[in-house]
Amino acid sequence: MIPTIQPAAGSASAYLSGADPRARIVFAAAFAAAVAWSSSFPALGTALAASIFASFFSGVRPAAVFKRLLPLNVVFLCLFLILPFTAPGRQAAMLYSLSLSREGFLLAAAIALKGNAIALMMIALFGSMETTTLGHALSHLGVPRKLALLLLFTARYVAVLEREYSRLRAAMRVRAFRPGMNRHTYRAFGFLAGMLLVRSLDRSERILAAMKCRGFAGRFYLLDHFAFTKKDLPFCAAAVVVLALTVGMELWRKR
Repeated sequence: MIPTIQPAAGSASAYLSGADPRARIVFAAAFAAAVAWSSSFPALGTALAASIFASFFSGVRPAAVFKRLLPLNVVFLCLFLILPFTAPGRQAAMLYSLSLSREGFLLAAAIALKGNAIALMMIALFGSMETTTLGHALSHLGVPRKLALLLLFTARYVAVLEREYSRLRAAMRVRAFRPGMNRHTYRAFGFLAGMLLVRSLDRSERILAAMKCRGFAGRFYLLDHFAFTKKDLPFCAAAVVVLALTVGMELWRKR
């Protein structure tokens, strides 16, 4: 199972982890759409501020948030190094004979704000949610059953495939394989990918047979279901306010 970040039990900062998962999913989808549609810096700044504020109520440790955001921001740093040289617009600076455009810097900054706002909000809303809970909530929201099951099985068996890959790589190292830029390396990694695929198919057949023996008929039966309570009202109110501010700031800037 893909690991989640468990907040401290009873922690006041873990309010979001106790909110209705269905409400969290709906707000996450609406927030991502609103931020992706926005292009003005006031709206993007508002969205990023809301994401940072939400992270304080998620119960997710700041170190874990930083670890998850670091690879994303490495990509954004590359955009800051590329877009000013490639995007057309007014010249902002000169680097030797190369012109850096102001529009390139602004575009890179807007992309970075969008990405960080959406990613940070997703971490705040889903960082402490079990994958099974996510699949259950998606089913309640009318997502096709096969798609929900695909999510659950993918989350469950990604770690299994990773362990299988590690065993195959260990076997290659025991046989003194050292990768390089040559034909032998390409063939070896091709055989590795093929063997991983073959073993995955074989394991999937055994898993399906085991599930059928246990009465699996295309769905999971759950005894506990979600219930919307009064404690979810503050979250829904805050979600509406955040969406209204983000969309309102964008419309105001476009007037």
